[in-house]
Parts: sequence; structure tokens; C-alpha cells
Amino acid sequence: MSDATDTTETDAAGDEPVAPSAEGDGLVLSVTEAAMEKVLEIRDGEDDAENTALRVMIVGTRGVEFDYDLSLETISEADDDAHVYEIDQLTIIIPADSVEDMRGSTLDIPSNPMQGGLVIRNPNRPPVLAPEDIELTGTIDEKVKQLLDKSINPALAAHGGFASLVKVENDTEVHVLMGGGCQGCSMSAMTLTEGIKTSIMDMIPEVTEVIDATDHSQGENPFYS
Repeated sequence: MSDATDTTETDAAGDEPVAPSAEGDGLVLSVTEAAMEKVLEIRDGEDDAENTALRVMIVGTRGVEFDYDLSLETISEADDDAHVYEIDQLTIIIPADSVEDMRGSTLDIPSNPMQGGLVIRNPNRPPVLAPEDIELTGTIDEKVKQLLDKSINPALAAHGGFASLVKVENDTEVHVLMGGGCQGCSMSAMTLTEGIKTSIMDMIPEVTEVIDATDHSQGENPFYS
């Protein structure tokens, strides 16, 4: 089975997720009717289809997105600590180390019918973490610029985006501007909040607030659509 693409498309295929047999914390990844039909068609081609599950796992990151691997696996071969549950006629296996970062995701088909394959719409983003060996020195202004240059911007560059320091107010409030692929991006505010803000405040404890100075209504090249 081919890999799924990480996407934040909101116009999707219009399908509602299939109702799961698992409730509460049992549901990690939901599946739309269109995606379910495609997955079951592939699974039913297996020799032992009834005992075959869809395994979905996070295998890495691409900038501010997760990378996934989708495969068919015999249910009995699932790891003991894997999260296993059923939706309709499909058993889903999610390895333990992927559960929290996938919680709330939906497996779907692309909005663009020419794209093919499957997509995972995940509200969670990987943290834009700074390597532990980065040494930040100087004033808050200087430390933020060093962090952006050495860690955050290399991650955003994968999508043609960048972040820059606008100013530091009241000694501890940092204003950050996102540009390039990030400006006009429907998810760049989330990226700033969940990734950049966390990195700055973790690496520079004296910063008390990170403020998004981006005009998200502008921009011609958003890396999410």
C-alpha cells in the first residue's frame, strides 16, 4: 500500500468519518467512507483478508509535517503495546509511539481527484525543536535570531517559508513574522503557536510571550491549501 500524504486540507472529499466501534480514547485515526472503500478494496485482495489490518505509523517529519507509512499487516503480528481497534469492517493498528501525535487525525482521499492515493489530515504538528547542542548567547533579541537561523528556519525552508524577529517589547515579549510559503498559509498560525513558540520559550526561558505578527490574509504561495 502506498504512503499517505500529510495534509491539512479542510475541503476534503465531503465524507463524514465512518462510525467506529471504539469509543472515547479508543479512536485515534478516523476514516471517511471514501477512504474506507479504497482501503477495503485493497485489503480484500489479500489471501487472508479477514485477519489483515491497516497499520498506520509516523515514520518521521518533513519540516512542519509528519511523514507516514501505511501497510497491511496480519492482526496477530501487531506489537503487544500497539493500539488496535475496529472501524466498520476494518481493523486499524497504530504503534504505541505514533498514537499521541496521530490522535484526532482522519484518513481520507485527496480533494484533488487527480492526486490519487490517500491523505491523512492531522491537527497535530511536529514541534520545531532546537538541537540540544545549539548555544544561544547575548540579548533576547540576539538569542531569538540565532535560534531562528540555526534551527527553525531550516525546518520551514522545506516549504519555502521563513520566520523572522520583528521586535522585542517590554524586554520579554517576542514578535515573530512568518513569510514566504508561511504567509497566507491556513495553518501557519498553528505552526507558530505549536512549534515556533514552544521552541523559543523552551530555549530562551526569559521570554514570557511569543506574538504572531504575520498578516495571514496575504501571501501568494501558502504551503498548505
